[in-house]
Amino acid sequence: MTVRLYDTKAQVLRDFVPLDPSNVTVYVCGPTVQSGPHIGHVRAALAFDLLRRWLAHRFGRVTFVRNVTDIDDKVLANATDAEPWWALAYRMELEFSRAYAAIGILAPTYEPRATASITQMQELITELLERGHAYAADGDVYFDVRSWAAYGELTRQSPDAMESAADADPRGKRDPRDFALWKGAKDGEPESAIWASPWGAGRPGWHIECSAMSRRYLGPEFDIHGGGLDLRFPHHENEIAQSTAAGDAFARYWVHNGLVTVDGQKMSKSLGNFTLASDVLDARDPMVVRYALAAAHYRSNLDISDRAFDEAAAALERISTFGQRVLRAAGADPLATVPGEIPAEFASAMDDDLGVPQALAVLHETVRAGNAAIDGHDLDAAITAHRSVVAMLGILGLDASEPAVATGSTDMALDALVQTMIAQRSQARADKDWAGADRIRDAIAAAGITLEDTPAGTHWSINA
Repeated sequence: MTVRLYDTKAQVLRDFVPLDPSNVTVYVCGPTVQSGPHIGHVRAALAFDLLRRWLAHRFGRVTFVRNVTDIDDKVLANATDAEPWWALAYRMELEFSRAYAAIGILAPTYEPRATASITQMQELITELLERGHAYAADGDVYFDVRSWAAYGELTRQSPDAMESAADADPRGKRDPRDFALWKGAKDGEPESAIWASPWGAGRPGWHIECSAMSRRYLGPEFDIHGGGLDLRFPHHENEIAQSTAAGDAFARYWVHNGLVTVDGQKMSKSLGNFTLASDVLDARDPMVVRYALAAAHYRSNLDISDRAFDEAAAALERISTFGQRVLRAAGADPLATVPGEIPAEFASAMDDDLGVPQALAVLHETVRAGNAAIDGHDLDAAITAHRSVVAMLGILGLDASEPAVATGSTDMALDALVQTMIAQRSQARADKDWAGADRIRDAIAAAGITLEDTPAGTHWSINA
């Protein structure tokens, strides 16, 4: 068994060898929560959900971290007098969580907010200053691009060919390509968005957030760093530079998912060509959405359309119809005693850079063979095929059986959402953010859900 992944930095397929085979570590850049998710955000999260599920199948344990950028220029710009930036960020964060949960994306092991790691960001900035790779100027702190010879290694660019960094006021910059580590407070910004620092009051730059949070939750070296192709530059390029300049080994593999496009153009809020995830989920069954978004290889761009969703619905219907035929022919639940086996061809496809399209082809070939077995009155072969189909669907996070499309996905979505909020509450308590922990607890209680804290963890139940 050898899992191979395309490493964007090396630009080749590499055998995946985790630092600790009993605990694979993954950090994925999560959303900036200035507004609700579009379908491209959901596709990105799904790509790494599929990767996480397969790594868990192969290695057992995966520590999966996905951050939330809850302080940012765009968050501040979208805030109003009636809804301050932190309230907007939390409301939008819940919208992302709902969309992810609806299609069965597992809650991360940890989901830290940027605002809960300001101390760790300041510590990392201090290290860069001490090592001579950053400088303070007029209340800002910048990374000195020219001080780090390896800058540009991810995207294989020369600094001279790069555009100027436009992530901060250029006051005090030595080089227009230098990027902000700390942004000094400006007139008109709310006091709640300003933190004290050795360099003056302000807030962190975007790029330093992920370097600090990945170090905090996974250590100075971890297995996989993931994100969308659009994050390679400048975000991931800057992450690599500041983390390695601070002495961290950082990510051993870089994995990037393709984008959702509209008429060949990247789906983006800035271009105004996006489709809200909520609109799609209102119109389509969540498992149909999951299937449609997973059907293309994760590294390819996906031009989403009604036709893609219709084809996904038809594919799930074929799988569901086969399951119903087996249940009728067997006269009982054929899965009650013996779990199904993953076909070798399915495993080989998934091992080869998460080849979901090829894995789906194996799944549908198994359905075809199972239907042929029923037609030929070979019930044992049909049951064996059905067990394998269910096992493959489990790996892919799909359930096309009836009536599980209606109830199973709903239960899974509710559990994923509540588990996300439990993890957020635990993180708030760990950060001594008691008000935040109470706010999350109250929101859960208002939904009619009871939490029970035990030595083995927190469990939830719906109030009778």
